[in-house]
Amino acid sequence: MKTDSWSIDSAHSAVNFSVRHMVFAKVRGRFGAWRGSVELNPADLARSKVEIEIDASSIDTGVADRDNHLRSGDFLDVEQYPSLRFVSTKVEAGGSRYRLVGNLTIRDVTREVVLDVEFGGQAKDPWGNQRVAFTAATSIDRRDFGLTWNQVLEAGGVLVGERIDIEIELQAVAQAEAKAS
Repeated sequence: MKTDSWSIDSAHSAVNFSVRHMVFAKVRGRFGAWRGSVELNPADLARSKVEIEIDASSIDTGVADRDNHLRSGDFLDVEQYPSLRFVSTKVEAGGSRYRLVGNLTIRDVTREVVLDVEFGGQAKDPWGNQRVAFTAATSIDRRDFGLTWNQVLEAGGVLVGERIDIEIELQAVAQAEAKAS
């Protein structure tokens, strides 16, 4: 069974997140710099693999002061831990939806996460490149990765929620096969 190699097209993909702020509102953000690869085995998706590396300093919530705080030792500590990493361990098929299980590493802490994945489709672009698209989502508890900074609010609750919702829009381009010489 042949496995196809795909490069993630980060110009047409996104890693977004949201977290509760002051209990009642949400802050949304994204990571602007990341790369990865996908190994797809169309005949046996369970043999497929995904690897993604995110530049932690590329976090962007649209507010410079908040982004700088998120880069600090209170949160991502980008000087000591410059990247976040995801490596899949298995794919479970279920109709047009899949479960992608893998190890997520943040601040040198690795935990298993499960992403719910939906296949978006596959097509050839105007330049002859084969493309594939997926949408994936998961939620993590930031405290599981050592991200414990918070402030108690006078009215009750905390400033930053523990649950982070992650959404990924992924488009990948098939890699050309090596020609025999």
